[in-house]
Amino acid sequence: MGSKIRTLAVALLLFASLVGGVNTAFAANTDVVRVGLTDNKFQNVLKQTVTVYGTADCDICDRETKKIISRISANTDIVIRNGVTGIDVTINGRNATLRDFVVICPQGVLGVKDLTRKGKPALYHGAFEVLQKEDRKGFYLVNLVETQEYLKGVVPNEMPVRFGLEALKAQAVAARNYVLTPRTQAYKEFNVVDSVASQVYYGVNTEADLATRAVMETDGIVALYNNEPILALYSSTAGGYTESYSHAFSDPLTKMFPSINKPYLTAVPDKSEFKSLEDENDAKKFYESKVPSFDIESPYYRWQKQWAVGELENVLKSTMIAQSKTGFIHPAFKQGDDLGKIKDIKVMKRGASGKAVEVELMTTKGCYRIAKELVIRRVFQKDGVSLPSANIVFEKKVDSYGNVTDITIFGGGFGHGVGMSQYGAGYMATKLNQPYYNILRHYYTGINLGTMPKTICGEEVKETFWAPIGRAQLVITNSTAAKITVKINGRTMEFPVTKTIFQKDYRIDISRYIEDGENTIVYYPPTLGRAVTLYVELVEKYGT
Repeated sequence: MGSKIRTLAVALLLFASLVGGVNTAFAANTDVVRVGLTDNKFQNVLKQTVTVYGTADCDICDRETKKIISRISANTDIVIRNGVTGIDVTINGRNATLRDFVVICPQGVLGVKDLTRKGKPALYHGAFEVLQKEDRKGFYLVNLVETQEYLKGVVPNEMPVRFGLEALKAQAVAARNYVLTPRTQAYKEFNVVDSVASQVYYGVNTEADLATRAVMETDGIVALYNNEPILALYSSTAGGYTESYSHAFSDPLTKMFPSINKPYLTAVPDKSEFKSLEDENDAKKFYESKVPSFDIESPYYRWQKQWAVGELENVLKSTMIAQSKTGFIHPAFKQGDDLGKIKDIKVMKRGASGKAVEVELMTTKGCYRIAKELVIRRVFQKDGVSLPSANIVFEKKVDSYGNVTDITIFGGGFGHGVGMSQYGAGYMATKLNQPYYNILRHYYTGINLGTMPKTICGEEVKETFWAPIGRAQLVITNSTAAKITVKINGRTMEFPVTKTIFQKDYRIDISRYIEDGENTIVYYPPTLGRAVTLYVELVEKYGT
């Protein structure tokens, strides 16, 4: 960059309209999602150059001090390039080198030039944080956005709006749980990315009125199990029968597979008469037919893939090498190994949904065990594309000598099939007129709905939530306090707590103070510095 490189002090002089002070947009707010923005192919999150702008006047602020470095006019290009000694920034032909910084547009939204989402310019609520990688080989563009605004850009891109309001509400709750639930993160610089690797988030230009309504009418509400937010996994199409977590995913830390099950992510059939599909014949009968279920309107409800045996052998020579690196193929197939000719393929273990948990591949050169649904899907590719799901049944054709000539897979569903099926949710909403909480309770076993549990100690906590279903309870989970003070919709109340040592939770009916729609509650810390964990649980109206 030569002369273009400047110190931060010089930058203060070069940028126009320098303003002192601290931008109020940096006010403390824990309800913020950090989203790493990818490229147009939704692959690379590390950037070398990017151009951003604000639809109104925007501020460039130092990330550490929060002080405003410069104020930039609306629709002015801010060209950001990775530099040797920092992040090089060009505005109106003037250049400076900055350390990590934030761009804020208080009266408008922020855009990224040359980045599109659904064919539209990429626009975002909130702020942009620009963070250089520690080795200075690139930088990250991170969208700092409030959870509600983030969800407005997620829900209509994860679920078709035609699925209806109640299905969109179920999606909003599941998506809110996803970003609020602790989980293993691929990057320390942000919580999620904007692609299918996390949740599809396309920003302002892809928002839809009905989806926005769904987000607002579930404001503050999450799905809970044992007073903790659940990992609300979801996929496009379960195929009529969801699968347990343990039979689809390995443990993120130990890599153990099958993993320890999550009690709220169990195998759930769409209809009670569907029996377990662990038996090969039962799975075959189910996935080679179109038995009516909630997922029946999905284009992936049932599907087939077929290979001539030589074609599949050529596929496996490549995919087996790549997927052996996961550790879920035994023995591992390495570069230079001779696969041999396929003698047989069969599912050795199935989950309750019929999902293949372990597949045995027998060849003239050996026998391989392939485990875990995503590995199985990636091994048996067709035309370079992974299988839609691992809910599969193999059928082979042999010649008069008993040699395999063709392999056909009969399958059902799209995605991992754990938790909520999005097509199933749409069917339940539009065809069965089910409210969102019934949809969620169908797919997530034993859950309740409520606000995020808060631990109160020393300072009051205020939150808002939407309560459309008539009744609510204040749930206290760990308090030894004799009384609890809260303010509900402006009315301050004191409730006695008579929980015994044998009670896990204590519930107080607060239905009379709750309004249909948006509610505000303030939790006050108990006396004597005792901590208390509590939340509002929503309870459906009787008869629904």
